Amino acid sequence: MARHVRKAVFPVGGMGTRFLPATKAMPKEMLPVVDKPLIQYAVEEAAAAGCEHFIFVTGRGKNALEDHFDHAPELERTLKERGKFDLVEAVTSWMPKSGQISYTRQSEPLGLGHAVWCARDLVEDEPFAVLLPDDLILSKTPCLRQMVAVHTEVGGHVVAVSDVPREHTKRYGILDVETDNGRIAKARGLVEKPDPELAPSTLSIIGRYILHPIVFEVLDRKEKGAGGEIQLTDAISQTIGTVPFHGLRFEGNRYDCGDKVGWLEANVAFALDRPDISEAVRSVLRPFQF
Repeated sequence: MARHVRKAVFPVGGMGTRFLPATKAMPKEMLPVVDKPLIQYAVEEAAAAGCEHFIFVTGRGKNALEDHFDHAPELERTLKERGKFDLVEAVTSWMPKSGQISYTRQSEPLGLGHAVWCARDLVEDEPFAVLLPDDLILSKTPCLRQMVAVHTEVGGHVVAVSDVPREHTKRYGILDVETDNGRIAKARGLVEKPDPELAPSTLSIIGRYILHPIVFEVLDRKEKGAGGEIQLTDAISQTIGTVPFHGLRFEGNRYDCGDKVGWLEANVAFALDRPDISEAVRSVLRPFQF
């Protein structure tokens, strides 16, 4: 039986250039979807999957993100004095407890693999999750919880996957599939951003991973791949055969919130999923239906 996944890594050192000028002074992970920032959704998903230690790999200008996961005594006191206890609950109930959050800095933007490598001493020798806040998933069962259930059965590496149009394979890490039952695919290989005519399948990784710590042995070499960056998918690929590697077609809808249109779509989808505002949102949207 695979070990319990206790630790979650959040690579949040990026500059968010696709959302400038909004991200000039605000971390892109603090962009709101309805009334919560992207990073809060990711942390809540990890907590719902049983994670107990939340590791942020940050960079310069991420102070607002760190403050979001700390108490705001003046705000909380003012809300209590005004009897707004529901708002006190809204800003405190989801926060990890003292000692559950760690921060480490990625001093150079050398790729996702490098960001994950920066967390190696905090992860130590145990399986861990990686969540990319840009990928927001609306589902009945949190995506990472679905993955943890699969990992308990198969161990090794488990990634969230979805099928993409073949012409889009050059945007993603693509699985070389050995067996596939329609839900779980066992892979014998992984290719980062292949040209469509060379892609071994159309099954792509999205921003959720459960990884065996052996991946750090490869990341330690700091080998550069596509785009001149240290690619996490390259490191995973080199460990296939040593540990098993599976992709899970998760239940739910994924929204790419690193893209302006994807972020807007996520706001609409999550707003419509909220019983307290869904009808009002439908009324707002009606004039825009074509």
